[in-house]
Amino acid sequence: MTKSERNEHARHVDMAIDITRARDLDALRPALLRIARLHLRNDAWAADAVSETLLAALENKTVFEARSKLKTWVVGILKHKIIDSFRSRKREEPLADSEDDGGLEDGIFKEWATPESQLSRNQFFEILEIFVQQLPAAQGRIFLMREWLDLPTDEICNELSITATNAGVLLHRARLRLRECLQLKWFQNLTP
Repeated sequence: MTKSERNEHARHVDMAIDITRARDLDALRPALLRIARLHLRNDAWAADAVSETLLAALENKTVFEARSKLKTWVVGILKHKIIDSFRSRKREEPLADSEDDGGLEDGIFKEWATPESQLSRNQFFEILEIFVQQLPAAQGRIFLMREWLDLPTDEICNELSITATNAGVLLHRARLRLRECLQLKWFQNLTP
């Protein structure tokens, strides 16, 4: 095989990988739309956030190191696109107070030390995602905004047009339901 044939073969392999990655990303679109709609409550904004997410994933395909599932990586991108959407809408509101968001930290997503704990972490978050989707819409939305997007309570209250007390009650109820689900269906299975 000549050098030009090897280069041509490598180019075809790269194209096949790109096509496979694009198909994998397209298969994630419905799940990403569900997440975006839950947070943004507007189909057009959700579709825009998902499109921007998928475009960013395709443009940055070399960044993905397969240390996590493709879905986990793409949902992380979506998380930032949703936050960007909140911020841009807030800038467009002429009477809204501008607040410093501070540094958004991914405290809940910090890496765990061993491969076994990483596997357990991935399984835990897959189960948690299923349980959050089963919460009533208002509870699921506020839980994800507070715990997943790490938005401050006052920003959540402004976005959802609710009082801090109501937000606290919804968050408390969501946490109780999630704790119950996790105790019954996750932690019970871990005990010998």
